[in-house]
Amino acid sequence: MIAPVRDAMIVAGGQGTRLRPLTLTTPKPLLPLCGLPFLSGVIRNLAAIGVDRVLLVVGRDPSPFMVLRADAAAFGVTVEAVPEPEPLDTAGGVRAALDQVRGTFLVLNGDILTGLDLAHLVDAHQTSGATATLALTRVEDTSAFGVCVLEGTRIVDFVEKPPPGSLPGQDAVNAGTYVLEPDALARFPLGRLSFERQVFPGLVEAGEMVQGVVSDAVWADLGTPRRLLDGQRMVLDGGIEWPAPSPVLADTDAARRRSDIEVASSAEIRGPVSLLPGTSIAAGATVGPHVVIGSGSRVGRGTSIRDSLLLDGCMIGSDVEVEAALLGHRVVIGDRGRLRGEVVVGDGERVPDDAAPEPGSRLPD
Repeated sequence: MIAPVRDAMIVAGGQGTRLRPLTLTTPKPLLPLCGLPFLSGVIRNLAAIGVDRVLLVVGRDPSPFMVLRADAAAFGVTVEAVPEPEPLDTAGGVRAALDQVRGTFLVLNGDILTGLDLAHLVDAHQTSGATATLALTRVEDTSAFGVCVLEGTRIVDFVEKPPPGSLPGQDAVNAGTYVLEPDALARFPLGRLSFERQVFPGLVEAGEMVQGVVSDAVWADLGTPRRLLDGQRMVLDGGIEWPAPSPVLADTDAARRRSDIEVASSAEIRGPVSLLPGTSIAAGATVGPHVVIGSGSRVGRGTSIRDSLLLDGCMIGSDVEVEAALLGHRVVIGDRGRLRGEVVVGDGERVPDDAAPEPGSRLPD
């Protein structure tokens, strides 16, 4: 009988510089996706396939990640943080925590949104007898990726950024989710270590069975403002199943049936949107499509919000226009403000009346 996979490691030590200033106060993997910290959603998905312990490979300070423990425990999962005082590349932190796993284990990246069938990936690994199994995704332009060269399901080579068409029939790239035997890493010394440049090529060179499982599931990097908003849009549109604390609303009538939010009679909700408890939408305001508004937020009269994420406690003035923006916790936007084009506003910032920051602005910069 094949033993279930009970352990997973999530590599979550990135600095999130492209999402600053939000990531100055909240680590990138803890930014919410449709109202739930991103890693909470990942952990719930792991729990669904029988994982009961998650090791988070994080940076120098693990304390912000402890917020995940209560939600994980409700799904039968314990969460432990593995600090990485110095950056050890993509595999060094996982190698350092290898003595904590109980056999075959999963490795995931902490900023990749995917609808990958994890149970299928584990089953494919265990039935093949592979030392390492990589989830792969196909791309049209291979020149921006390292291609995994396949013979059947066996990976026989890695080619870095080949020109399109130069490897006929080979268009599968690493999707950042792995099933590993402990021995896949135990043979490498402690210290800086890369899955992509050292571990997987080294295993192939040694003749080990390194398997690739190609999936057409959603695969999206959430590491920039636009990509985070695109991931949010994907969830709201139903393009990927993702746990969320509040239902997605299709229209104004659906919003008014909610007892935990307030929507004025002349306000309009253009779904899909997600409004967390305590949200208040004033008269004449228009919200949506593709908007998530955090708990306790207020949207003023005549304001329009589209394709944006507002975290908890935001206060938006009257006659404001917000489009493709990310607003941190407790942000205050004055009347008649215009925030368009991937403006990112950090926690607690106050934007004055009539402000119109340039697209792409970071407040504070």
